[in-house]
Amino acid sequence: MQPESAQFGTVATRVAALNTRYRHHSAISVLEHALADADTGAVAMVSSFGAESVVLLHMVAVVDRDTPVLFLDTEMLFDETLTYQRAVAAHLGLGDVRVIRASRTKLAAHDPEGMLHRDNPDACCDLRKTQPLAHALAPFDAWITGRKRFQSGSRAALAFFEAEGEARIKINPLAHWAREDIADYMVNNRLPRHPLVARGFASIGCAPCTTPVAPGEDPRAGRWRGAAKEECGIHFVDGRIIRAPIKQAS
Repeated sequence: MQPESAQFGTVATRVAALNTRYRHHSAISVLEHALADADTGAVAMVSSFGAESVVLLHMVAVVDRDTPVLFLDTEMLFDETLTYQRAVAAHLGLGDVRVIRASRTKLAAHDPEGMLHRDNPDACCDLRKTQPLAHALAPFDAWITGRKRFQSGSRAALAFFEAEGEARIKINPLAHWAREDIADYMVNNRLPRHPLVARGFASIGCAPCTTPVAPGEDPRAGRWRGAAKEECGIHFVDGRIIRAPIKQAS
């Protein structure tokens, strides 16, 4: 049972209190408390059902399998991801998976041929990820992510709880986990792996913008390879969201 929507204090104040309260807790304990603490309010999980997503999805299923799980289907995902999403949701018994897609009207206006990712990947992410997610998260006070400090430089100081402006709280139960912790948890709990991992995909996003990584490469090197881009835009970096304006239809 989730708490009532948060009523008191600014987002920043509540985040500071939560980080102090649960600073030394384990990932599962942070998740348990986040789903029950009045300072977080109504909580949803956002999952890509990617290479490492099953770890946090499993934790959510253990704590409360009816936690809303928002899955962003950009309609440019690998077929393997779509199949894996359905299989994992069934395997874990997740009771409230919501598939989120971009507005038909906006897609027709701004990316009618599905080629926006070639000219402006930031605008494509904004259209297919940031805007639909913002709409889906509107009823919630907080959301759970699977981000970790080891994933990139912009995440190196990641805390369990973050302020997403004054909109809501972001919860990162796995913030302090190492890559080895993820692997061990998957093995110990016999969790199904994303089929693309065996083919060298360490971080899995949309098919046009994701490539395998070589041994020793940063796991996220295959995301937007060759572009000066490392975040899709749904996350804040240094207190601001990274996005680009959508080109207006001519």
